[in-house]
Amino acid sequence: MINAVGNKMTREIARQGKLAEALERTQIQISTGKRLQRMSDDPVAARRIQTIGTTQASMASWAANIKSAEAQTAQADGVLQSVSGLLTRARELTLSASTDTLAPADRATIAAELNAIADEIDGLAATRDSNGEPLFASGNARVIRFDSDVSFAAVPSAADVFVIGGNSLSTSLRDIATAVGAGNKPAMTAGLDTLTAAIDHVANQNAVIGLAAGRLERIGEGLAARGIEIADERKSVEDTDLESAIALLNAQDLTLSAAQAAFAKINRQTMFDLLN
Repeated sequence: MINAVGNKMTREIARQGKLAEALERTQIQISTGKRLQRMSDDPVAARRIQTIGTTQASMASWAANIKSAEAQTAQADGVLQSVSGLLTRARELTLSASTDTLAPADRATIAAELNAIADEIDGLAATRDSNGEPLFASGNARVIRFDSDVSFAAVPSAADVFVIGGNSLSTSLRDIATAVGAGNKPAMTAGLDTLTAAIDHVANQNAVIGLAAGRLERIGEGLAARGIEIADERKSVEDTDLESAIALLNAQDLTLSAAQAAFAKINRQTMFDLLN
């Protein structure tokens, strides 16, 4: 009889211990706002949270890439507008120099300005982005990932923008400057055609950058929308439902209190009472 009573008390103590642990878990869930404290609480949900976390980390990286690329396209657009303005000025100078009435000293002044424009375009071609990297890659254009299956170069390479028919824009300008200084009218006429083609080429490359900027904006908007959906899903899986948790906490507290009260009452009984 004594052994039976002892076993019963041991089981009751163990039961109350489990009730206390459950109550403590609920309190932690409420205080932290997180339903899962360890994987064993819900292995399936925990794995889903891990998967979502990995996706969110990737999306954060893609979003950072988009932000960086948007800054680069804006910077590249400004550079190409400057190049276009310089080429337009070079064409005006060359057209002026091709007239028969221009004095040699004036042609020399124009040639000097054309060479200065060539130097300035070389400087623009070497522009660096906010990270200190060349804005226009010296080799192939830099391809960047912006989503799980979306990768492209937001900014063309230096060769794509500043080289036409195997000649750089600055080299062509210096050749034109030489023709102007020498009064070589046929070469100046050819130079005018070269500059017209260069202006069109730069405008086309700027349009390519504009298309890339628009694409980045759309990808960014889609990524942000998906981020909200994924965050909501993670919240539904991971976060505590406070209303339900508080109701559960009250029920657990009542159950534990009742068990403790009953146990205390039993313990106040004498051995004679238990035997009878």
